[in-house]
Amino acid sequence: MYSDPKECLYCTDNETLHNLMIHIADLSVSRAFLFKEQTYRGRCLVAYNGHVNDLNELDDDQRNAFMADVARVTRAMQRVFNPEKINYGAYSDKLSHLHFHLAPKYVDGPDYGGTFRMNPGEVFLSECEYEEMINAIREVL
Repeated sequence: MYSDPKECLYCTDNETLHNLMIHIADLSVSRAFLFKEQTYRGRCLVAYNGHVNDLNELDDDQRNAFMADVARVTRAMQRVFNPEKINYGAYSDKLSHLHFHLAPKYVDGPDYGGTFRMNPGEVFLSECEYEEMINAIREVL
């Protein structure tokens, strides 16, 4: 299913996007965001700048640049939050814009050893806490 870029939350930078996540940084070919829902402490998302449906639509240079951005964000997440593992999710059944969900997993944390839940809606932070997390990530990006 291909979505219309005029209706895409990543392309239009709309209210839905800002209700779900906070912009961290512009990267080489993408943007990094921190999810407001923080069941998985430090959960981020990297969205490709162009409106493409799938990783396989990129040429080798574009794909490599995007994956380098994803790796850059996960390295920062590893340094800041020190999770046991980071789960990667590339879902876009209904929203066809290339993006990766990056969910840190902790041994004694939620869903360790299983798949992370997309929108558990359980943990939200104060504006100050979000700001501290974002600043810590930016420092190491």
